[in-house]
Formats: sequence, C-alpha cells, structure tokens
Amino acid sequence: MLDFIDSITSYPFLQNAVLASLLASIICGIIGTFVVIKKISHISGSIAHTVLGGIGIAYFLGINPILGAYLFAILAAIIIALIKLKSNQHEDTIISALWAVGMAIGVIFMFLTPGYNIDLLNYLFGNILLVSSLDIRNLVILTILIFFFVLFFYRLFIAVCFDEEHSRLRGLPVDLVYVLLLVLIALTVVVLIRVIGLILVIALLALPAAIASLFVKTPFKIMLAACGLSIIFTLSGLVISYGPNLPSGPMIILISGSAYLLAISLRKIFS
Repeated sequence: MLDFIDSITSYPFLQNAVLASLLASIICGIIGTFVVIKKISHISGSIAHTVLGGIGIAYFLGINPILGAYLFAILAAIIIALIKLKSNQHEDTIISALWAVGMAIGVIFMFLTPGYNIDLLNYLFGNILLVSSLDIRNLVILTILIFFFVLFFYRLFIAVCFDEEHSRLRGLPVDLVYVLLLVLIALTVVVLIRVIGLILVIALLALPAAIASLFVKTPFKIMLAACGLSIIFTLSGLVISYGPNLPSGPMIILISGSAYLLAISLRKIFS
C-alpha cells in the first residue's frame, strides 16, 4: 500500500490509472443503477462483446481501435433497442446472435492483422496502467455527458426502467428514452474496456449497483452507493495488483464478486 502511494507521486501512468478508476467508477455507478433496475444485464453484455467487432475492423484498417469500439457499441445499442421495441422475434436469441457475430467479426479481422495478440489481451482483460492522457480526456467528457443526460432525463429513465407499459400509457417517449439509455450503456462499455476489458465489463457495470440495491431502495441512493462501491473496488484492485504485478482487471472483478457474495450472505443473515 505504501509503495503504491509513493509510486503515484513519481509515475504519471499511475496517476492516470487512479484518475481513470475514479471517473470510470462514477460512470459505472450511475449507468449500472439503470442496468440493475431495468434488469438488462444480458443486453449490456451483448453490447460489450459486439464491440470486439469494431476493434478488430479498426485494427485491420490501421485506425484507433477505440473509435471502432465506439461505432460498434452505438450501432449495437440501436439495433438491440429496435429489436426489442419493434421485432416479434425471440429477443434473447437475436441478442445472443448479435453478441456472437460481433465477436466473430472481431476475431477474424484481428487474425488478419499481423501482431494483434498482445493488444487483443489488453482489450479483452483490460490494463488500466496503459490509460493515456487522451483516455482521461475522453473519460472526463463522457462523465460530463452522462451527468447532463441523467440530470435532464432522470425521471424519464426511472419511469421507463420501473414500468415501461405504464410510461407508454402516460404518453412518455418510451422508445426514444430506451434507445438513449442503451446508447449511454454502450458508451460506458467502451470506457470500461481500458479499466477491466471486454470480458469482465458487465460485472463492474452491474455488481456495485446490485450490492447497493440489497440495502437501499431509492434509485438515487442506489446510484450514490454504487458509485462509492465502484471506487472502492477499482482502487482496491489497482493497489492489490500493483505490487505482485497481477492483472488489475480480473483483480477488480474478483473483489467485486466477493463483495457481492458477502453482501448476499449478510442480507440473508440479518433479514
């Protein structure tokens, strides 16, 4: 712990990692609350894994992989929203197919790109120590963007998450709000790639809010608690993994998952 604190003052990459942890945790706590309330973890997971297609194509074309990730994430969010709102087909099957096709496209294009292996592991499992100043700037912009949308659409998001049909009967723009929510989830997924990677992204997006929902019930309190828990999990994972040079992403999820199991146990004991 002391070695980590001493290193922060000397190494800019650690300062970036800590700042990225804080910003990503705030984003995760806010958006994760809607994911848990709406019970759309499977949709968020589909968006997360479809992103690999955009990363693979971007690598093949020689452009910034994050740009490809943003494009595919938003595209996947819109397609999934339209499928859920308009299609009469089995929603879960189509979402799973999109998940698989996105990953398949990514793997194929990465296979066609020489020297992809190391970078692929960083995107799959994350490496917060590689966060750059540009990544920090993007995180700041996204945090402000999410604050803006949640501030102005908070009541609509909550209404649609709790009772979509009743919201529709009240004349609320349910379809538009749902698409907007999935797009915000998509943007959050891309941000979390750097922190914990594509494979583990859905866990950090959902677990802090899920833990918070066990003990507090109002959405705003869940959001605050989820942000706090996310900060604890990400910073703890970063500190613990730093000394023995372990991968930070899996460590963050190990701490988050253990905390969730502990929270469930405590809830059963004291309920």
